[in-house]
Parts: sequence; structure tokens; C-alpha cells
Amino acid sequence: MFYNTLGKSYIADAFKFAHDADPAAKLYLNDYNVEGINNKSTAMYDLIKELKSQNVPIHGAGLQAHFSVGQVPTDIQKNIERFVALDVDVAITELDIRIKMPADAAKLEQQAKDYGAVVKACMAVKRCVGVTISGLTDKFSWIPSTFPGYGAALIYDENYKEKPAYNAVKDALA
Repeated sequence: MFYNTLGKSYIADAFKFAHDADPAAKLYLNDYNVEGINNKSTAMYDLIKELKSQNVPIHGAGLQAHFSVGQVPTDIQKNIERFVALDVDVAITELDIRIKMPADAAKLEQQAKDYGAVVKACMAVKRCVGVTISGLTDKFSWIPSTFPGYGAALIYDENYKEKPAYNAVKDALA
């Protein structure tokens, strides 16, 4: 819609307008399904590269990271590294790892490994500036209403009890 109405420059213009409104703000291009190296992440990479070549004020790439258990891209760190090579920071902005219900010990253990892998990938790259988990407790997660049959996506269960993923994140940060 914006592209059809405003033309190709609308993204560059939005970044310039945001920068003019607050020159101190860190401006990120944020999207989902761009965590591994694929066609969509390559398009985002190319867009950031083009914006940087035009001196558009862009400071980072946000990777939303909405995963299913066992489906964290194995090339997530390489993807973070290639964005950083464009002289931008990277942030994992909305990490959650949903489980096909019911959750059991094996699925929770795989989820823990997946959370640990994502945090470690970020920690391994100097300009990966943070990981934000998309909520605190499964009690208030958006996952079940958006992905029927899935849930248990966060590091605390419905009763605010730490899940194995909590310890995996803690260990990855240590």
C-alpha cells in the first residue's frame, strides 16, 4: 500500500523523517522470517545496503525470531554477521519458541537448546546488541490465539515457574 501510494523511496523517507524528529534515536529495520539466510533476509540485507549507500540514517536490523521448537535456523549467527558487516547493529527483537501442545519433557528440552542457540549466536557477534524475549510467562502469550494447537513459547510457564529454557538463556549469558 505505501509503496503503491508513495513510491519506492517511502522507506528511506520514513527513516529520514524519524531521524529529523529525533536525531538521537537508534533506527532499526525490523521484520520476521529474516533470522536465517533466505530470500527474505537477503532482500532485507540488500535494502539496508542500499539505504546505507544513500546515507539514510539506519542503525540496525531487528530479527523478530518467532520459531517453532527445533526450527531455529542453523545459520542465524552467519546472518547476524552479514548484517553487522553493513555497519549496523543487530537485535533479536521478539524471541519466542512455540511448542506443539501438549508440551512434554523432550519438547521443553529442545526448546531450551533452541533458546540457548539463539542467545549464543547473538553473544558471539560483537554488534548483536540484545535479545528481547516476546513476553515473560506463557500465561499471557500471544501464541495460542495466533497459532492454534501451539503454546508454551516463553521461558516461564503459566504459573511463573522457570522452564528449562530459562536456564539455557541464563547459561548462554554467563
